[in-house]
Amino acid sequence: MKYYFLFSAFFFFNSVATAQQEIFLYEGTHQPTPQSDILSAPVDPSLTVWLPSAEKANGKAVIICPGGGYHILAIEREGHAIAREFNKAGIAAFVLKYRLPDKNEKTDQSSWPLQDAQAAIRMVRQRAEEWHIAPGKIGIMGFSAGGHLAATAGTHYNLPVIENPGQTNLRPDFMILVYPVISFSETIGHPGSRDNLLGSPASQDKINLYCNEQHVDATTPPAFLTHGSDDTVVPVANSLVFYDALKKHHIATEMHIYAEGEHGYIKKPPFDEWFGRCLYWLSNLDF
Repeated sequence: MKYYFLFSAFFFFNSVATAQQEIFLYEGTHQPTPQSDILSAPVDPSLTVWLPSAEKANGKAVIICPGGGYHILAIEREGHAIAREFNKAGIAAFVLKYRLPDKNEKTDQSSWPLQDAQAAIRMVRQRAEEWHIAPGKIGIMGFSAGGHLAATAGTHYNLPVIENPGQTNLRPDFMILVYPVISFSETIGHPGSRDNLLGSPASQDKINLYCNEQHVDATTPPAFLTHGSDDTVVPVANSLVFYDALKKHHIATEMHIYAEGEHGYIKKPPFDEWFGRCLYWLSNLDF
């Protein structure tokens, strides 16, 4: 997806700060993340911690899942740059470097990203006091395929794929989904994300498991969605079917569809437009 290699002036001039700390999700020997805008497999799963100043902190936190079709991670544009903006608004941010399936491996790796997302939620909730975060105000955000991962975390939290001896709550308190992949169906799904995550061909049962619109229920977290109606990579129907499922189950949700934006929001809408609406939604969210 070519948009991952493009950077708007907004992000260029706001990318001078450095991340505060990288914490690996699992025990073992680890290699720090290289200084790169784009990451590809293999990656060592971690959270990069971005904390707001004490005078601005409001107790909210967002775990950010960069996109990249489950093939790469747009770690700067859809990760660290977003984290810096959340910090300006007093919100703690954690950029998730999740594992990408390796086609050279023969084992089933489809649960790897969800394992890492659940481990990230567990870690942030367990260390909430240390990071001055309200444990009931921890959400997850995702772009494109990262939006699929965030939506999976929000709809599959009651199907844990990690060890959780302390029974830490794995449910995100809210979801922010930006031009997200939601479905793996033949009609509206993004085939690249589906094939990279599940392999090809994938069984219908596995496809259905990761069609997140099929797994919304009365306990699904509130959601903010935004998408371009002209998106030719991930059809806007992904956001629409998820919005419909959320409304059917009376889940608080807000959606903004832009006439122009394509995939990646490179030129339109302006960052302050869609991100400002996201912050406004968060400020009014009833936890």
